[in-house]
Amino acid sequence: MLTDVLTGWTAETLGGLTLLAAAAAWGWLRRLRDPVDPGVTPAAGTVRPVRTYTLLGARAADGQPVHLPSSRPACIRVTWSSPTGKQEQFELTDAVLPDGTYAAERVSVYPERGAL
Repeated sequence: MLTDVLTGWTAETLGGLTLLAAAAAWGWLRRLRDPVDPGVTPAAGTVRPVRTYTLLGARAADGQPVHLPSSRPACIRVTWSSPTGKQEQFELTDAVLPDGTYAAERVSVYPERGAL
């Protein structure tokens, strides 16, 4: 009877250790195959396209509208320095203009939330 218990226990233990070693080896090989920098978050598989935004109400030194290429998503605020040195904030939007660019609205035109 004691022999049966020891034999069964040994077989189960060796089987468990074999599975544990196989899982550890699989994880180690996977890490070697796909190295990841610990400071970088892996992308979700898609790259955000670069959009060209037109800064509404802003003009360059030659009088032309200001275009800003960016891969940032909508609702992000960006700061632009005018030719006179004045800095203005614009909020990127998803609104498409007739020329195919996206609109970036001047933030100073609207009052801040909670200011009314």
